[in-house]
Amino acid sequence: MIGIGLAGAISLLISILFTPYLIRAFSRQGFGQEIREEGPQGHKSKRGTPTMGGVAIITAMWAGYLGSHGVNMLMGRSESPSASGWLVMMLTSGLGMVGFLDDFIKIRKQRNLGLNKTAKLVGQLVVGISFAVLALQFADEHALTPATPNLSFVRDISFVSFGTIGFIVFCYGIIGAWSNAVNFTDGLDGLAGGSAAMVFGTYVVITFWQFRNDCTIHLNAGCYYVRDPLDLAVVAAAAMGACIGFLWWNAAPAKIFMGDTGSLALGGLVAGLSMMTRTELLMIVISGIFTVEMLSVILQIAMFRTTGRRIFRMAPFHHHFELAGWAETTVIIRFWLLGGVCAMFGLGLFYSDWLAAVG
Repeated sequence: MIGIGLAGAISLLISILFTPYLIRAFSRQGFGQEIREEGPQGHKSKRGTPTMGGVAIITAMWAGYLGSHGVNMLMGRSESPSASGWLVMMLTSGLGMVGFLDDFIKIRKQRNLGLNKTAKLVGQLVVGISFAVLALQFADEHALTPATPNLSFVRDISFVSFGTIGFIVFCYGIIGAWSNAVNFTDGLDGLAGGSAAMVFGTYVVITFWQFRNDCTIHLNAGCYYVRDPLDLAVVAAAAMGACIGFLWWNAAPAKIFMGDTGSLALGGLVAGLSMMTRTELLMIVISGIFTVEMLSVILQIAMFRTTGRRIFRMAPFHHHFELAGWAETTVIIRFWLLGGVCAMFGLGLFYSDWLAAVG
């Protein structure tokens, strides 16, 4: 429990203190955001705002994760980083690197298009396949691997198994979906960061609950076969702290944007946590805002290509309300409220499953 609190506190502190340094450094280098021409006219004033703030989020996450373990070791505790923790952190950082390249190309070429679709998909493919292959390795003394080739809701659905090759494909699909979903959501000041903080806060509770009911420690009704749940709680706490600290500077009016560096990294972490905790389908509910934003883009494209008409004034979904006359802060706060409802509803589903198992 101390390690979880330390991870959140350290990452929060680093994120708050390091982000202003990035704002000054990126401003001097002219690393400003390009705004797409077809976007809401009110966004034109944001052109030139420093971007690539995801560097602060990833740095703070690593500081919180490693710092927590370092303090625990100094205090004589044997809680060392686990295979699950390393894998999720590496997935987050790998996608962050893909996003960084995307942001850097945008800045250098002064356009709103960075990596082309093929290059971005290849980057996500390399990171996703590497994660999937490694996640099926490193069995511990209980023969538990960080991930399993089964589909999961709150627990593994044993009769829905993809097999090794199928899981690699499924894993890539999940990583691509969530990284793009968070990327779509990152269109208003603080919207993605605040929504992500709620998701990771929910997963602090879920992973700690899984640790307290770990089948390898307490074989009882309702226990969970999850590899390294306590260390995943540390990762989730570090991510939550990093997002909240960054939100201090990213809230409207934003002084820095997370860019694809941050949004792809956070989307990767969402995907990684869902697979490591055996809650892939539950994540659809917990990350309800990300789910809706992604679906709005898919529906908009599908409708336009088939009928030539649009469902929304503009996709992703948050722009629809901006063009309907809502103030940007109104959209952000109301989406945060809906995000909180989704996270609490998902947590309720998780707890009700446990009650049903023990009852």
